[in-house]
Amino acid sequence: MANIFDLFRKIESESASASGKGASAVSHIVVGLGNPGKQYEGTRHNVGFDALLAVSEGVGARPNLSRFHALVSDGMIGAHRVLFMMPETFMNLSGVAVSEAANFYKIPPENILVLCDDISFEVGRMRLRQKGSAGGHNGLKSIIEKLGSDTFARLKIGVGQKPHPDYDLADWVLGRFSDADREILRARADAIRACVEKYLDGDFDAAVRALNAPPAKGEGGGK
Repeated sequence: MANIFDLFRKIESESASASGKGASAVSHIVVGLGNPGKQYEGTRHNVGFDALLAVSEGVGARPNLSRFHALVSDGMIGAHRVLFMMPETFMNLSGVAVSEAANFYKIPPENILVLCDDISFEVGRMRLRQKGSAGGHNGLKSIIEKLGSDTFARLKIGVGQKPHPDYDLADWVLGRFSDADREILRARADAIRACVEKYLDGDFDAAVRALNAPPAKGEGGGK
């Protein structure tokens, strides 16, 4: 008896052929981490969702389909068909959604890119890593556990450090950005999109350089 994943693939293949989208299979997954629900929109912990929307909407593929315990869509970035994911499992169980999608499409960890917040960087500073530990981030920890590997890439987006050591971490990451900080992050959208595109093309150095590009004129502080 065919397993459920095989049946889903058959249905998806037939649907794609009918709509003319069957030219290429999903080869990469780009995941934005955050918590679902209106009460979490705009919080520091949801900056991964915000970044994912900036990338996916840039190619006309805003996630709006509920699958794999996530909102998903697929679209082309360069020559690559990408599955865009916003897990709806809450942060601590992000790996449930990512592993389901990876198993379904047979995507290795090396073809997964995770966009997430980082409290050790000032707002807007970003770092791309090809693998590594969770570094205390519960979403990354869950993905590592469910994939059984830490060899997936992650783009860490700075949301600022706690104002003082005794400040409750949960209160900080679930708090919202100031208007000024939000503008800084908006100005980084083009850099994020360029970084993702270069990374999917296999040019890690160019992806890192894209993160250091100055904001375009007229965007968030550009002169």
